[in-house]
Amino acid sequence: MKEDFYKHQAQTSPHPLAMEVANASGSYIYDTEGKSHLDFVAGVSACSLGHCHPKVVAAVQHQSAQYMHVMVYGEYIQAPAVEYTKLLASFLPPSLETTYLVNSGTEAIEGALKLARRCTGRSQIISAHRAYHGNTMGSLSVTGFEARKSVFRPLIPDIRFIHFNVQEQLDSITEKTAAVLLETIQGGAGFILPTNGYLKKVRERCDAVGALLILDEIQPGFGRTGTLFAFQQYDCVPDILVLGKGMASGLPVGAFVASKELMGSLQDHPTLGHITTFGGNPVIAAASLATLKELTETNLIPDTLEKEKRFRSLLQHDHISEIRGKGLMLALILRSPEMVNHVILKCAERGLILFWLLFEPKAVRISPPLTISLEEIEKGCSLICEVLTEFQQ
Repeated sequence: MKEDFYKHQAQTSPHPLAMEVANASGSYIYDTEGKSHLDFVAGVSACSLGHCHPKVVAAVQHQSAQYMHVMVYGEYIQAPAVEYTKLLASFLPPSLETTYLVNSGTEAIEGALKLARRCTGRSQIISAHRAYHGNTMGSLSVTGFEARKSVFRPLIPDIRFIHFNVQEQLDSITEKTAAVLLETIQGGAGFILPTNGYLKKVRERCDAVGALLILDEIQPGFGRTGTLFAFQQYDCVPDILVLGKGMASGLPVGAFVASKELMGSLQDHPTLGHITTFGGNPVIAAASLATLKELTETNLIPDTLEKEKRFRSLLQHDHISEIRGKGLMLALILRSPEMVNHVILKCAERGLILFWLLFEPKAVRISPPLTISLEEIEKGCSLICEVLTEFQQ
């Protein structure tokens, strides 16, 4: 199978990890040789309830037996999507009442950008340096890392960049700005939290000049940082909220959320201002609904903060210079990129899954399922510290 993988399936890097997966359950992935791998990455923050959560599996099986794809998005009334968007709205501010369901986070960014330009009649989009919003052409245009963009130019015009957390640059937001797009917590840059009321001040500046605020919650959303969405911790409500990753416990999904008034602008002039064939797929919506219910009907979300404390208490080592992030969205900042590679690859050999971050070479990603146990946290952290100590020798 490995030979066929390299020959017939397109690769994203010269050296993929290439584990041959047999099955997965809870916090573990099992390879075809029967070895277990404790998962501290959760499919890059996607498997919020771990692997094959029984309630999600049951929801998918039940819906698959009724109907799967029946019509393009927005034409037929399908119970899973209606029930999901209604429940989601009940956990959001009143201005975020209408959800457009799509297939991925990057597609949700594309839809949000179109909505902002359509509603304001302006073209300028302001994003942040070292931001990551996806890999389609629009999302890539607002990604703030030139090394990933240069070979694909020309990209979408009229994009400007400011530095995250630098309040002195907010004057760059003007009456020409359609929208400011920010990650609530910068992901690829190293899990950077907003500080000193930064998001609230961005909100105020957008209000002053008539620009919209788009917050990208694709990574921190769905309970990963101790609240259902991270923006709820920062006294800042966006005009457009972008979702993905952990929304359906590992199935492909995304969404952008706005007021009914704003979202209505995509219905006409032109008709079908945004359209997708598989967005709102009933099987995916059923998985999303089961995920949201489990997150909000249990203690999983507040427990992320207790689990963060356990990670921080156990990951004490001379080679760890800093632990960034919040909840179960954590980045170990090590002394060098070489040390990061050593830790990730050696831990992989010994049955612990870790991963890199896009733009911060000294970071090790820790974003396990929200269902991870304290015992599993202790097991993984012990191995990380053991491997770090070996790097000294």
